[in-house]
Amino acid sequence: MSLDLNLLVSLDALLQERSVTRAAQRLGLSQPTLSAALARLRRHFGDELLHRVGNTYQLTPLAERLTEQTAQALTSTDRVFRTRPDFDPFLSQHEFTLVVADCHLPTFGRVLADLVHEEAPGVRLHFQHSDGRFVQRAHEYLRTVDAVALPQGLLAELPNLDLYQDRWVCVASASSPATGASTARELAGYAWVVPYHDTALAHPPLHRLRDRGGEVHVEVTTEDFLVVPHLVAGTTRLGLMPERAARLHSPANGTVVVDLPFELGILVETLWWHPMHDRDPAHTWLRQTAARAGQLVGADGAPGQVGRNR
Repeated sequence: MSLDLNLLVSLDALLQERSVTRAAQRLGLSQPTLSAALARLRRHFGDELLHRVGNTYQLTPLAERLTEQTAQALTSTDRVFRTRPDFDPFLSQHEFTLVVADCHLPTFGRVLADLVHEEAPGVRLHFQHSDGRFVQRAHEYLRTVDAVALPQGLLAELPNLDLYQDRWVCVASASSPATGASTARELAGYAWVVPYHDTALAHPPLHRLRDRGGEVHVEVTTEDFLVVPHLVAGTTRLGLMPERAARLHSPANGTVVVDLPFELGILVETLWWHPMHDRDPAHTWLRQTAARAGQLVGADGAPGQVGRNR
């Protein structure tokens, strides 16, 4: 069967809608046209893709695997046809997709959005939430987005630029006895709330605690940094989070940053991208703008100056 990119669009609609009728409506085509496309796709893959169960259609195991691949292929195809020989930020209607943690949005994300608004009013930013799966498969996923913000050291053999520095801190309920802890061994005795425990992201500070005081009991893990104080407040748990994220919480939250006699570790927040973007004028502008946003965030109070009573 010869390659027909139109079939890729039909395949994506069928996999997303799980209905020939709804897929046809989504694409503005007739139902017989989508039925013919489904028949061609079934012959190509040697699989039913959609099979009836009662009054509904379900995806076959192969179709389930194709769902993510098809979406990524369409994104990559769209990027090809949006590429231009030059880039005028003031006139452009470009959309950039950046993968970030939730704690990046009110700091780096807000500053970047303000710069883009001032210099490129027609440009859109689309922020996606990073998770452990993205970190583990970053080399693959970076083909479908513009960049990801992650600490230096997590990825390798990919182009990157440093944005700003942060550091890991320990947060506790204001009433917790842990606020008076003076050794790592004492701290290790508490239950911890840890972000991204299934990746290397949270490992360096935990290693420091383990090296100084024994095994750390991780009771809760989350991929949302900004909820850590809410999971800690009013409990004896301790939380691990970047200092700039800890600043975002009001004193009324009832948590404090524990003043430790040792450092948990420095974070160098970094922008990473796929090498295929290196010479793209639009992406070059994005990187330059992101670098300026990082400088502004870094200039807004150095890590280590967070008030201890929050």
